Amino acid sequence: MHRPEMLRNAAKGEQPLRARDATQADEAQPGRSAALAAAVDPAAGRGETVWSQHAQHLRMLEALLFAASEPLDARTVARHYDASVDVAALLVELQSAYRYRGVNLVRVAGKWMFRTASDLACILQEQRETPKRLSRAAMETLAIIAYHQPVTRAEIEAIRGVVISKGTLDVLLETGWVRWRGRRRAPGRPLTYGTSDGFLTHFGLASIADLPGLADLKVAGLLDGAIPADFKLPDPAILASLAADELPLEDETEVEHRAGDGEEE
Repeated sequence: MHRPEMLRNAAKGEQPLRARDATQADEAQPGRSAALAAAVDPAAGRGETVWSQHAQHLRMLEALLFAASEPLDARTVARHYDASVDVAALLVELQSAYRYRGVNLVRVAGKWMFRTASDLACILQEQRETPKRLSRAAMETLAIIAYHQPVTRAEIEAIRGVVISKGTLDVLLETGWVRWRGRRRAPGRPLTYGTSDGFLTHFGLASIADLPGLADLKVAGLLDGAIPADFKLPDPAILASLAADELPLEDETEVEHRAGDGEEE
């Protein structure tokens, strides 16, 4: 519409075409006109104002639960609202809104918290290997087993000069570096210990015969320079099968029971 025609229509009290189109659109969408009226004059659109307050209450609830360092109960949440606000209904409504999302609002022990959806747990799992540092006693015991195998617990204690705690051998068995080999042909038939394939893999050895010798340990500074002249390291033998003074293990369950009770000696 040209400007002169718009001016004539305005003088006659007629609305311009665009204004009439906007009015017709508002009449076809009462909610839109109410929203516009509420934006200009809140008193003119009380219905829209009530809806905005409700949305604000939900936003407040969402922020409170998200920022909380621990689950919140309804009473704690209600402190942030007027007494007229139905906090329980807000919690249920927000829970429904998050039902199919990656994060769910759940109630645990009477308190509310956001939690990752249970069906997404598989993609959030992360497996990490935590290195376990061996104690000095465990390292010494491992070295004795490696160089003196097959060796019994009593023989390990005789070499170290101290009693081995039950947990020391348990730790070495759990790492998979030490294994039960058999039983000594001696009174009481004590268990004999030796290294495993896992030991060789971890330390990068082709065979047990590749363990460092006396000269290697001296060069590495692992032996005191004042060691006796007749001191010798035992040569580790390749013992894929039982030695002549070893008996085969009986039922594994019985071995575990005796080892757990300290009856292997």
